[in-house]
Amino acid sequence: MSARVVVLISGTGSNMAALMEAAKDPEYGAEIVAVGSDREGTRGVEVARAAGVPTFVVPFRSYADRSAWDTAMSDRIAEHAPDLVVSAGFMRILGPAVVGRHQAVNIHPALLPSFPGAHAVRDALAHGVRVTGTTIHFLDEGVDSGPIIDQVAVPVEDGDDEASLHERIKTVERRMLVDTVGRLAREGWTIDGRHVRFGRTDTRSSR
Repeated sequence: MSARVVVLISGTGSNMAALMEAAKDPEYGAEIVAVGSDREGTRGVEVARAAGVPTFVVPFRSYADRSAWDTAMSDRIAEHAPDLVVSAGFMRILGPAVVGRHQAVNIHPALLPSFPGAHAVRDALAHGVRVTGTTIHFLDEGVDSGPIIDQVAVPVEDGDDEASLHERIKTVERRMLVDTVGRLAREGWTIDGRHVRFGRTDTRSSR
């Protein structure tokens, strides 16, 4: 049986679309059961609806504070009973109501723990690194601080600006995200401290 995946987006949903395309293959192991957003009218939500995927929107401005929004988001996610939540271009920090209830992964455009936060590509360039990259990690209550699942390096080229470097990172991260979500769906995982291993060999903290 395929793993149930909820994808969270804030914009065009290019990574979401790649996951939806991969999930058409019954051997992939994951089914995209819903797409959620924090914003009304996003292109990604329109694409998901057109493909017949259930969608939901939990606008941040509709709630009194972050905690109330986080609880509402957690409840909407739970309606779809996911095995895994994928934050794919989702621009809000998910708090304890979500990450304490749902196993969630995030894609980040840097080699964590270097350059966490919303401006990772800009920060890497400003620091003068010669190699950056992308990381997929489980979410915890910190900012880009959860256990790392996989990483891929991307060289910084002479003349790179934020846009050109980010575009090359996006190409790599999309492939890594699709591959990693598929493996998690097919094989399951174990989290031992900060170490993530594919497979279900240990029941301390696993799917």
